Amino acid sequence: MVNNAIDVAFWEKLGFADGQIVQEIGWDEDSDDDLRAAIEDVVGASLEDEDFDGVVDAVMLWWRDGDGDLIDDCVDALTNLADKGFVLLLVPKAGHPDHVDAADIQEAAQTAGLKVGSTSKAGPEWIAVKLVQAGQSKQR
Repeated sequence: MVNNAIDVAFWEKLGFADGQIVQEIGWDEDSDDDLRAAIEDVVGASLEDEDFDGVVDAVMLWWRDGDGDLIDDCVDALTNLADKGFVLLLVPKAGHPDHVDAADIQEAAQTAGLKVGSTSKAGPEWIAVKLVQAGQSKQR
C-alpha cells in the first residue's frame, strides 16, 4: 500500500505544485512530519507559519476535535488565501479520540463560504479534506 503522506503524485493531484506558497496553521507535536516534508518537496519551499501575512496559494489546516471552533479557523484560513487557492484540512482518522465528524466539517466549510472537495487518507493517522472557495468547481 502506498503511503500518501510521502507520495508526491498524491499531493500534486490534490492541487499542490512547484512554486506555490503554502501556509501551515494548527501545527502541533502530533502533526505528521513526513506529510509536511512531502508537501514541501512538491512546492519546492518550506511551509509558512501562522504569522505569515503574504498571499498564499494554499493553507494546510491541522485541526482536532477540541481545538476550538472549526468555523472560525476555516474563516481565518481564508485571510491570506489567493482567489483560486484552497484549504487542506487535516483531521485525525476515524477512531482517533480527536477525530472530527464529516458533518461538522461540512457545516464549518459551508458557513465559512467553502465547499468540501475530495477526502483522502493522508498517512497513517490523518485524513485530508480539500476545501475550495465558493465559485470554484469541486477539485479532486
